[in-house]
Amino acid sequence: MKFKKLLPLITFTSIALSSSAFAANWSSTALHINNGDQKNPFTEQESNTTVYSVQHASGYDYGDNFFFIDYSKDDTDDGYQDADFYGEWYSTVSLSAISGEKIGAGALLDVGLTGGINVAGDAKVMKYLPGVKLSWDVPGFNFFQTLFTAYIDDSEGVAKGGAPIETNSWMLDVAFEYPFNIGSQKFSFKGHAEYIAEREDEFGNDVEAWILAQPILVWDMGHALQMKENTLLLGMELQYWHNKLGTEVTESVPQIHIEWTF
Repeated sequence: MKFKKLLPLITFTSIALSSSAFAANWSSTALHINNGDQKNPFTEQESNTTVYSVQHASGYDYGDNFFFIDYSKDDTDDGYQDADFYGEWYSTVSLSAISGEKIGAGALLDVGLTGGINVAGDAKVMKYLPGVKLSWDVPGFNFFQTLFTAYIDDSEGVAKGGAPIETNSWMLDVAFEYPFNIGSQKFSFKGHAEYIAEREDEFGNDVEAWILAQPILVWDMGHALQMKENTLLLGMELQYWHNKLGTEVTESVPQIHIEWTF
């Protein structure tokens, strides 16, 4: 059932990878490993949790693609993150590229039309996220982007063994990367923060608006070891989640972060 629910994401992922390989101007695929004590938002019990993520980003003449697939495993057999998959995929078309004219002024570099999909395995959740991405020129940053999307539910619901179906909502996400040096050592501060507005589940219960922030501070260990830059990164990720999964539980979890770019 997990595989069936993840099939649309895997299909979109394959399309994104094949199109990127065909005409990519740039491409990056990496394995991320995070470890820390995360909360089960329904019991508030903390469990040591390891999350393995494959993350891909690529750009072509008319836009870009981004996706990740997480595999989460904790040390508590409670039906939450015991061995679960979660994934997101987004594809953006640049209005400047397709129009042949710069769409933007001042610090606004470009406007893109985005389509996204979020899929969760055990919870049998599927969300569609059509919206707009704004790319900004912020001094010193490799990139700084804001994403405004709808948050449209197409989940299977409790009747089919999943999480409750929810009413539709909207999302705001900010993503960034800021590189810097300390002496001869290279570092980067990057990550994202999202706000998803409140909604109701299929039983009429309120699902709280949440804020999820995942800033990451990394040291370029590969560069220090005279490897290729941005190949092997070591650092710390802070996962701050206010109203985790729409509950009234908030967590703030420091996690060891390892990143290997293929």
